[in-house]
Amino acid sequence: MTRLKIHTESHVIERIGWLRAAVLGANDGIVSTASLVVGVAAASAGQMAVLTAGLAGLVAGAMSMAAGEYVSVSSQSDTERADLARERRELDTQPQEELEELAGIYVGRGVEPALARAVAQQMMSHDALGAHARDELGISDISTARPLQAALTSAATFSAGALLPLLAAFFAPEAVTVPVVITVSLLTLAALGAISAQAGGAGVLRPTLRVAFWGAAAMAATALAGLMFGAVA
Repeated sequence: MTRLKIHTESHVIERIGWLRAAVLGANDGIVSTASLVVGVAAASAGQMAVLTAGLAGLVAGAMSMAAGEYVSVSSQSDTERADLARERRELDTQPQEELEELAGIYVGRGVEPALARAVAQQMMSHDALGAHARDELGISDISTARPLQAALTSAATFSAGALLPLLAAFFAPEAVTVPVVITVSLLTLAALGAISAQAGGAGVLRPTLRVAFWGAAAMAATALAGLMFGAVA
């Protein structure tokens, strides 16, 4: 007797929803908080002022990330629901046209017309809305917008990322706060770039260098602003 073995696969694209929000949140937490701390410290402010500014940046940034992600992903979710509602009405009022449309999609992908029509009929008899959502609109369970998940992930990862430069500033001697925070932040950004690249199945070097470069640029800009402000003050 022949046994059929079910072949299951796990694809990295299944992680894209939470991975994007997590990487964006952690990266923004490190860069924005480290830049704020470096800028304030470069202006010759005391350690308490530096830590206060960094903590305020952490709280404000986490709330901003959560709100921004929730609003933007909710807009995507609203658009998806509107498209699905329109598709549902079209399936109710003009099923034949929708059948031909789905068959045309399969023909465009290289399926023979007769077979494409047969496949379209079977797909629509099984789950007409699901077939059109997936093949016409590009909406699937993997890509469906999840506003609350994105908001919570961004807020949590932003806070985790922002804690690192704050802890570096807290433990570093006041005289070397700026170089310590910069070093810790750049090493963390490089590690984040490498980890996120591996989680996404991409090469490690380019994402690591990209994240570290833009983090260094942000901290250099705020350090320069802090030095100029400190000199004026």
